[in-house]
Amino acid sequence: MIVALDGTVLTVAQPTLQRDLGASFAQVQWTSTGYLVAVASLLVFAGRLGDRYGHRRMFAAGMLGFGAASAGIGLAPGIGWVIALRVAQGMCGALLQPATLGMVRAAFPPDRLGMPLAVRTSAIGLAAAAGPVVGGTLVTAFGWRAVFYVNVVPALVFGLLALALPGPGRTGPVPGDRWSRRLDVPGALLLAVALGCAVHTLVALPDPGWAGPVAAVLAGAAFVHHERRAADPLLPPDVIGPAAVASALAVLVAASAALFGTLFVVTYVLQGPLGLDPLRCALVGLPLAVLMVISAPLCPVLLRRAGARRTTVAAMAVLALGVLVLARASGTPALCGGFALLGAGFGTVMVAATQVVVREAALASAGVAGGLQQTAMNVGPALGVAAATTLRGLGGGAGLPLLVLAGVAAAGAVVGRALPGRRGAVADERRGVRGRGRVSART
Repeated sequence: MIVALDGTVLTVAQPTLQRDLGASFAQVQWTSTGYLVAVASLLVFAGRLGDRYGHRRMFAAGMLGFGAASAGIGLAPGIGWVIALRVAQGMCGALLQPATLGMVRAAFPPDRLGMPLAVRTSAIGLAAAAGPVVGGTLVTAFGWRAVFYVNVVPALVFGLLALALPGPGRTGPVPGDRWSRRLDVPGALLLAVALGCAVHTLVALPDPGWAGPVAAVLAGAAFVHHERRAADPLLPPDVIGPAAVASALAVLVAASAALFGTLFVVTYVLQGPLGLDPLRCALVGLPLAVLMVISAPLCPVLLRRAGARRTTVAAMAVLALGVLVLARASGTPALCGGFALLGAGFGTVMVAATQVVVREAALASAGVAGGLQQTAMNVGPALGVAAATTLRGLGGGAGLPLLVLAGVAAAGAVVGRALPGRRGAVADERRGVRGRGRVSART
């Protein structure tokens, strides 16, 4: 929630930050781009570090570093310091985000993952709802530096609690597990370069230059070649081997691309042709966060009754419908209805697809699985906003971008048909019951 809140309040604070520090628009954009590139580059390796050294340790290190970087940004004398510290903040965010999923995977058996993941998703939705209000209040009353100071105390408290309080059990590597023998540093560097250059290319569209795309392709090809030959690869086969994991990651990319691309386009429509001020825009979009918070805890019920496949396909269809409604909406009721459909579909997909990714992974690779999930959630928005920006540049207003984004959501629904059905969920539940029965018998 702290990480999600930080991103939303920064958007509100950027105009004031630009005026106060005398920065250019490109420099202010790098306060977001630098963070995105840093976090996307390191998520998978950070998850691997959690698998080896313990997820609570990585969570604590990430939280304390995130708070320290926030305090540094609040004291920064110039825009260069802000950009550098935002990159450091992204590195710390990469440490703590996969660790949250790794800790959940360690604390709950596979058949019980739905509700903890729903709570996590609801927290993100709540942060999205509170971010513009909190950011606007802090910037108006105390200036842009206050939006970073607000992170310091919670990050310090939760970082120290993660170190001090006993956990639910061991969250580090399983003794004797061969994936914990050696860290694949060359693979991590190649993947970091590939993902970092890919995200930078997407953010820079429609004029990314040639160096970024070429570096991303070359580093990606070198990474694939290295992983095939490595004795202890960064991405172990038990994580990337199951077809359901690849499908779930593709669904997460499609869903986040459709959502954030739509939000990018609709924000310009609301404040442009429809003439709404930022506060009214936030109020009109509030149903998205509300339905995201409500739909997430309902998703585990749907998963038990219908399975991941039907739940995900239906949720992606709802998300696509929301995009189409917003493409034609002009009045407040239609706009609120479209945002509500977006929130209901996205909140459900987040829980369902994330559960598949985390559930399929072995406990010793839970951090890598969490890193892949978070990578998908960072690449998707960059892809969606890049597509929306490029399509808007072709002319025709918001209609063409929104139709394409609805098609992306529909494609995600098709991909979701490869996810496990209800039988897989029932089998997991039976395995979980038998496992708990064996633990009780031994006790």
